[in-house]
Amino acid sequence: MSGSQDSSGRGGKRPNFLVIVADDLGFSDLSCFGGEIRTPNLDKLAGNGIRFTDFHAAAACSPSRAMIMTGTDHHIAGLGNLIEWTNNSGQNAPSDGEMKYWSTAPQRGMPGYEGYLNERVVTLPEMLRDAGYLTMMAGKWHLGLTPERFPDKRGFERSFAHLPACSNHYAYEPQLHGSGPEDATPEFMTMSFIALHSEDGEYVKELPKSWYSSNGYGDKMLGYLKDKKEKADDRPFFAYFPFTAPHWPLQAPDEYVAHYKGVYDDGPDVLRQKRLQRMKEMGVCPVDVEPHPVVVDEVKQWADMSSEEKAKSSKAMEVFAGMVECIDANVGKVVDYLEQTGELDNTFVCFMSDNGAEGAAYEAYPIVQGQMMQHLKKYYDNSLKNLGRGDSFIWYGPRWAQAATAPSRLYKAFTTEGGVRVPFLAKLPNGVDIHSNGELASGHGSITNTFSTVMDLAPTILEMAGIKHPAPIYQGREVVSMRGSSMLPFLTGSSPSIHSEDHITGWETCGRAAVRCGDYKIVFIPKPKGPEKWQLYNLAKDPGEVFDLAEQDPERLERMIKMWDQYVLETGVIPLAPALGNWIEAMEEQMPENAWMEYEYWKDGARDNPAAFRREVPRFTREVKAM
Repeated sequence: MSGSQDSSGRGGKRPNFLVIVADDLGFSDLSCFGGEIRTPNLDKLAGNGIRFTDFHAAAACSPSRAMIMTGTDHHIAGLGNLIEWTNNSGQNAPSDGEMKYWSTAPQRGMPGYEGYLNERVVTLPEMLRDAGYLTMMAGKWHLGLTPERFPDKRGFERSFAHLPACSNHYAYEPQLHGSGPEDATPEFMTMSFIALHSEDGEYVKELPKSWYSSNGYGDKMLGYLKDKKEKADDRPFFAYFPFTAPHWPLQAPDEYVAHYKGVYDDGPDVLRQKRLQRMKEMGVCPVDVEPHPVVVDEVKQWADMSSEEKAKSSKAMEVFAGMVECIDANVGKVVDYLEQTGELDNTFVCFMSDNGAEGAAYEAYPIVQGQMMQHLKKYYDNSLKNLGRGDSFIWYGPRWAQAATAPSRLYKAFTTEGGVRVPFLAKLPNGVDIHSNGELASGHGSITNTFSTVMDLAPTILEMAGIKHPAPIYQGREVVSMRGSSMLPFLTGSSPSIHSEDHITGWETCGRAAVRCGDYKIVFIPKPKGPEKWQLYNLAKDPGEVFDLAEQDPERLERMIKMWDQYVLETGVIPLAPALGNWIEAMEEQMPENAWMEYEYWKDGARDNPAAFRREVPRFTREVKAM
């Protein structure tokens, strides 16, 4: 095989790309973003590159991953919502009383809500593969459960893919026995413990006995890179490296967890203040910021917890920290190999989280109470000593999450800054110098507060590789253009920003909505976490979204609500609340719960005979018109 020249005009070999994604990592969890967790490998990349403090993803995981893959909005690409949340409204409902605000029935079967990457988009790996790149991935896919949706069908030459939203990180599955209600897999857990994977287009029958997710993906990615070298394959590469950690269940090898013994014994409020102070000192947070108050009424105050409750809660955070450190170790494993083989200098490396920290207090959810808690008691060991091991099953809740998202408001699944603002860092390939304010940045380790989104990644990579997006036609079918913009002009100093001041960005997840234009943002959060009306914030002065300007500036509010209407029109959002406009009631055919997954892989016998557990999911059509 022969190497290709860079058609973007820089000469020499085209750059490689390593895109690393964490799952539910909070904004300040990395040391280089203000945290206390040991992340030396990611810190080193940041020190040789640039950190973004105003970078945004979607409010949930597969939507963000769809935008990474396509450079366009997830409602267009087929992941308007997580298929798990579309399938069962109760997966995202904190109480029965709020179901009217949370039902996803109107979205079921609708265009843009397929639950996999649809045919309206061409993927980044497809374009890179067609241009002569070796494309490979190891980690979380969550963009389709069936063979025709696997990564190999969307541009990846090599792929080891975690297919569902989450699973046991050790691939532990309890051997059920007995006939009581606690002896069946609870509804909430059906899609959250089985480590279903594919490799190169085939379901993986069995994972290694020593399996732990982050180590497994690190080993696979390293193996793919070594295989490339052994074959003397001199093509440039695109490597997608998305972890399932630190998504719950919180589990990590003991050696990492041990590093944090006692670190969190003072509780989440103390951690929040320590991180905020360090963020200010580092320059990743304004020194005069007013953080949004912690929003939580589902769990006790730290001071009201018993000593045992405090011990288990702080241990959960210790496990979370261990998961993050293990991610860092596996990033180091891959990056060190690239350095040893002389590839790192010519590689664009970036790291991000797919959304804000996960703050749901699942123990308070109706779908979790009762049977699931009894099931955990019988089949898992959630004793203090055992927390974090494969046969434990825990999450850490809203207080720890808001220690990580501060100074922002709320966390994952919300379109407030706490749900969509995520850490992003990038190391550029040699020959692409980072500029700041039009001048070459002094050394590296730059920090920028320019606004950007996950949709900007694909255009950036394509420009670096000298590749043009094929829209409007790809392989004989119509495809949409990218909505993101290349970061390269900004990074190299030829543009003062990535987006213009009048650029409009929208967000929507499960009836929570937002629009941003310049420094201003409107947010709609249903009850009980919000007032269920549009709120207006000036993020330049109020990044914590504390001071609602809706009554002071009604004209701006109205202009921005019209921007929301335009966003809905352009992307095909199906709002779940009438206040969000263009609202439609669910048809009778859409009302059944648990009928919208193409492959019921969690059922007995399903992994031995996948075809017998496939379901033809109804698809509907919809015409979106201007209001």
